[in-house]
Amino acid sequence: MDIMVIGTGYVGLVTGTSLADAGNKVVCVDIDKNKIDNLKKGISPIYEDGLEALIKKNISAGNLQFSTSVNEEINKTSIIFIAVGTPQGDDGSAELKYVFEVAREIGSLINHKVIVINKSTVPVGTGTKVEEIIRSELVKRQLNIEFEVVSNPEFLKEGTALRDFQIPDRVVIGSENSWAIDTLKKLYRPYVSSEGQLVIMNRVSAEFTKYASNCFLATKITFANELSRLAEEIGANMDQVKVGMGFDTRIGHQFLNVGPGYGGSCFPKDVKALLHTAAQNNIDLKILKSVTNVNDEQKLVPVQKLNKHLKDLSGKKISLLGLAFKGDTDDMRESPALTVIDYLLQKKAVVKVFDPAAMENGKIIYKDKLEYCENAYQCVENAEALIIITEWKEFKSLNYEKIKKLMAYPLIIDARNLLNPGHMRESGFKYESIGRN
Repeated sequence: MDIMVIGTGYVGLVTGTSLADAGNKVVCVDIDKNKIDNLKKGISPIYEDGLEALIKKNISAGNLQFSTSVNEEINKTSIIFIAVGTPQGDDGSAELKYVFEVAREIGSLINHKVIVINKSTVPVGTGTKVEEIIRSELVKRQLNIEFEVVSNPEFLKEGTALRDFQIPDRVVIGSENSWAIDTLKKLYRPYVSSEGQLVIMNRVSAEFTKYASNCFLATKITFANELSRLAEEIGANMDQVKVGMGFDTRIGHQFLNVGPGYGGSCFPKDVKALLHTAAQNNIDLKILKSVTNVNDEQKLVPVQKLNKHLKDLSGKKISLLGLAFKGDTDDMRESPALTVIDYLLQKKAVVKVFDPAAMENGKIIYKDKLEYCENAYQCVENAEALIIITEWKEFKSLNYEKIKKLMAYPLIIDARNLLNPGHMRESGFKYESIGRN
């Protein structure tokens, strides 16, 4: 199929590249000229395992192109994905101006039958507004062109986004138009092993499914994190508790890992956006309100543990392993590391940091306020505490005997429970973790 993807952020780039790899002809469009120039050279603007290689492969195969112009290619395409950003507004709502700008552009340019797919995470009812905008533009042009706006939410996890697109748990298609549904069934046929993985529903339900899914996962994480505080007091081990819980098929093992709270581009924004939608409809979502409050509190747990050992942080060298909100990504949006760093800087600590992928993003945010290190060992030199804030696998396999010798004081706050408490204490560390006494 001939496809246009508007927006080359995380969702748009993974979607466009994956569809090209299945043999479709895809053009990805973005207004950022520098980003497009780099993408034409095969340089990915985001860190995602395997993505850059797949971009280069499909550019060479002639299946993937990049452009800054919608109007050059729009009338060669039968499917248009809207995958632009929907950042959080000041009131917690999703900012939809970029989605609506794209809708206006589509309506002002199309001259043939087309399917418009909302891939961006958008509040319930956005598809209807997009449809109205496109139709309004066509009326201005005195044209009567058939089109269908479909909700097709993404369920990509940063770090495994390519795999999630290519081997999905499910594909949600929000439409009641048989032509659009049949077309998308064909489009997604290479990725689904059974018809049951294609979940067909009306557009509003599809939009709501995305928010409901993310908000449930955020709630599950927060539930485990809140219980971890009680576990420490009563002598329980949440690492063991989550295993006992997870074997119940009604619960499952995923999203029960305790830590410093959730972050990233989806969960914080989507929880607040759903709360905003609920408020607009006079519905009080008490559980989700508690989720945001508990998560904000959880992000401070690492520094609360630090304060048990170091009362005055002024001038103290504190090492932070990790900047990204989770391992296998360079994304620092809403990362717990931001909360910890801001607290340490406020207390006038000297903050040393290392992350395998997110260092450049850290420099953009904090500039010269931090000491940026080339590796974990340089990061811990002369430090009076080490906080592990991101669950990079390589942090688990470091030489901690060497680290102990490099540190000025052997204190580790393991906010991701990567290490064995007994072994670390036997090795002479003052060791704190989450939910494990």
